[in-house]
Amino acid sequence: MKALLLAAGLGTRLQPLTNKIPKCLIEIDEKPLLEYWISILYKGGVHPLLVNLHHHADKVTNFINNSPYREFVTTVYEEKLLGTGGTLLKNQSFFESEKNEQLMLVHADNLSLFDVQAFVKSHQNRPLGCEITMMTFKTPTPQTCGIIETDERGCVQAFHEKVANPPGDVANGAVYILEQSIFDYLASLKKDFIDFSTDVIPKYIGRINTFHNDVYHRDVGTVESYQAACMEYPAIANKQKKSAVETVEAE
Repeated sequence: MKALLLAAGLGTRLQPLTNKIPKCLIEIDEKPLLEYWISILYKGGVHPLLVNLHHHADKVTNFINNSPYREFVTTVYEEKLLGTGGTLLKNQSFFESEKNEQLMLVHADNLSLFDVQAFVKSHQNRPLGCEITMMTFKTPTPQTCGIIETDERGCVQAFHEKVANPPGDVANGAVYILEQSIFDYLASLKKDFIDFSTDVIPKYIGRINTFHNDVYHRDVGTVESYQAACMEYPAIANKQKKSAVETVEAE
């Protein structure tokens, strides 16, 4: 499975941290956000990867070129930001496959720990008619997120994007597995800039499966959330490593 990592954002809410570096390269526990994503996807069997660039593109390119990941990461410069859906459509050729394989779409300004293969299996075993699997998580700030409501099958039945009084705290993690059929829909919109939250998700209500990340997921989009991630992540990562070691020793 191939993946698109969205890393072109301006990171205005993270200023002054993003004045000299792109959002995807801000560090948590001495490691850039982008490195977390590339590492977890590669280890989970998702590659090659495509990373879109715009803000401080040269610094992202240098990071990738000097990393162990350069052989399976391709970059594409986006002169004009196209939105999540627009970027995906613009790079359709990267994902074309004779096997009609699914693809993963990731917002690289999030920090996440999860079982990649469990996510993939959730999509493979999705309810009939679903063309998207969305990662979800419990957010401490539901008014700043896209909050979902699901049915008994775990399919999205309602989506509330950044509303004042959302009906819950289970949010869209902005990480998706998509069927190739998504490209037909994106092309049908006949426009360059396509926002996934407003142009795509509302049209797929009832056809979106969910995979709940109960390990760790945080939108690192503001200075406050970044600081929270810096405090939270090391302990959670160490707990996961300890659990993995104990599992191996038990076997």
